[in-house]
Amino acid sequence: MTDVIDTPTISPISTSRHGDVLIVTSNNPPVNALGAAVRRGLVAAIEEAEGDDSVKAVVIRCEGQTFFAGADITEFGKPPVMPWLPTVVDTIENCSKPVVAAIHGTALGGGLEVALGCHYRVAVRDARLGVPEVKLGLLPGAGGTQRLPRVAGVQKALEMCTSGAMVSAKDACAVGLIDRLVDGELVQHAVAYAEEVKNIRPLPRSSERDEKLAEARANPAIFDEFRKANARKFRGFEAPEANIKAIEAAVAKPYAEGVIDERNLFMGLMSGTQSRAQQYFFFAERKAAKIDNIPDDTKPRPVKKVGVIGAGTMGGGISMNFLSAGIPVTIFEMNQEALDRGTGVMRKNYEATASKGRMTGEQVERAMGLLTPTLDFADLADCDLIIEAVFEQMDVKKDIFTRLDEVMKPGAILASNTSYLNIDEIAAITSRPEDVVGLHFFSPANIMKLLEVVRGARTAPDVLITAMQLAKKIRKVAVVAGVCHGFIGNRMLMPRQIEATKLLLEGATPEQVDRVHVEFGMPMGPFQMADLAGVDIGWHRDPSRIENVRDALCAIDRWGQKKGAGFYDYDDKRRPSPSPVVQQIIEDFAAKQGVTRRQIDDEEIVERTLYTMVNEGAKILEEGMAQRASDIDVVWVYGYGWPVYRGGPMFWADSQGLPKIVEGLKRQEQRMGSDFSFSRLLLDKAEKGEKFTR
Repeated sequence: MTDVIDTPTISPISTSRHGDVLIVTSNNPPVNALGAAVRRGLVAAIEEAEGDDSVKAVVIRCEGQTFFAGADITEFGKPPVMPWLPTVVDTIENCSKPVVAAIHGTALGGGLEVALGCHYRVAVRDARLGVPEVKLGLLPGAGGTQRLPRVAGVQKALEMCTSGAMVSAKDACAVGLIDRLVDGELVQHAVAYAEEVKNIRPLPRSSERDEKLAEARANPAIFDEFRKANARKFRGFEAPEANIKAIEAAVAKPYAEGVIDERNLFMGLMSGTQSRAQQYFFFAERKAAKIDNIPDDTKPRPVKKVGVIGAGTMGGGISMNFLSAGIPVTIFEMNQEALDRGTGVMRKNYEATASKGRMTGEQVERAMGLLTPTLDFADLADCDLIIEAVFEQMDVKKDIFTRLDEVMKPGAILASNTSYLNIDEIAAITSRPEDVVGLHFFSPANIMKLLEVVRGARTAPDVLITAMQLAKKIRKVAVVAGVCHGFIGNRMLMPRQIEATKLLLEGATPEQVDRVHVEFGMPMGPFQMADLAGVDIGWHRDPSRIENVRDALCAIDRWGQKKGAGFYDYDDKRRPSPSPVVQQIIEDFAAKQGVTRRQIDDEEIVERTLYTMVNEGAKILEEGMAQRASDIDVVWVYGYGWPVYRGGPMFWADSQGLPKIVEGLKRQEQRMGSDFSFSRLLLDKAEKGEKFTR
């Protein structure tokens, strides 16, 4: 591979002196990413220190808000530019003079590997450290899997490398990853520390340390125990196992051999489909925040107070998002009992979070102190944003919006949490359709990261901008959707559910259909999901009206896990088992409808439930109901648990090859009947050899 030579005129790395300490400073905003110019500058700075006898020690620090926060994402997918990061880290570690890393903000990925290459590490107390490469389907490839267990211990290295989670400076100090925590001016403390250690020899090189590997060598079962403890979390992912193997190599082999294993494992991941999918998704998530056809100078509306109508599961969860972000919420209910129950559940949820150490008692009280419960609709009048979270029925929604139109102040944003209904129809009954938007939160709303922002035909640009920026503030990943039945996520769910139900009548079992989806990487299958959510959701509530299998289940109180029976039977610990009752209901319906039952293979289940989703996604793109294919993928990963290592349904279809998707759908077309029709966009792209995603 030909090396690419990059020759910038101004280096982001500069050096200065404080006595006999050389201070190496990176100024590469916004996050001091380790781009080619930074890497070259670091090597040059170490060479400067080596060539100057008056330099006795080196401090590496960063300007701005953070220490090196990882690789330069603009280099992803491009030919490598020398020097490689492993060379940079080795150069720092091999310096004959002590090098001190001065850490603030975050030291992530390659940034932590640079810090590990330094002989000492000092950090401010609010700094955080981590190796998030596993989230991109990779491992720390600049010696990180070899140095980290030597410095922080094998257990901590396993936890950090396989989760990608950050650790606090305090925790890092406790395991030896940080040598000193400092208060006040970081560089001053780092220079003072360099002065303390400048004459200490031999230098504590991370790659040469061995004392923290001894425990793992004495207990080699630590690795299999870790695998077993995290088996569910790692299921389907390749990168966690590769990280574990690399750390095993650190324990079993000398450093020089371990880094070869690390490099081989890294290259194997880099060339695999999972890494490509996870890196694609990294960019897809960021792209989702961009809104098409909005003037660049559009300013958001101020939102200082939020109103929520409905204190049920959704209303309470929605309210918690804003309370946690420090935004006051007025929550309305029709009667005191429902209001008390809803606010009680919110407090209970906060207290459960506090009991796990994720909040303090003071934070719980602060959040609940921002909540104003009310039975008076007029109390919502001064809110800047109002979100209704009531029963999913059009006449109920219209009644609410008619009342809102009368009481809400001018410029207030009126939002519906509807998951299916027509936002334009709701907006039309108001005198201010430009202020109306859909904000479809996913349940449980205080936990799920996805927010579908539904753009009505007359939704104002500043309303959209406000919704997207507010989503970020409450830590949601927002995707813009157009007005259609089910928007993006639920619209694609419908053909899957339709075909899954037909497959039951034709010969498949609920457990077979669910197994195929779980083996694919979904957290649960269609019928497991129905039992968890409630088989009765959307049921007409008439036990005498039995038109399908679901009606028959609901009529005999098989409403899912909450009743101990649904598509499955459940024991007292909610463990499922196949139900003879359900099987008989299915067979009776098949006979009633004249369906000849047969053996159904797994491939047919994939083609009829997953390929149909791709086809529906293509229709959504065709109609302009999603801005881009990657937005569809973000919806399905964050809203429905599509495995991120498959990138989302549209990326997965591209990786399978669109001709293969079309071929499978054509094979099943007759069986799917009138419920199915081809997307013209899918057929065109398959014929032309094109893809949905780039």
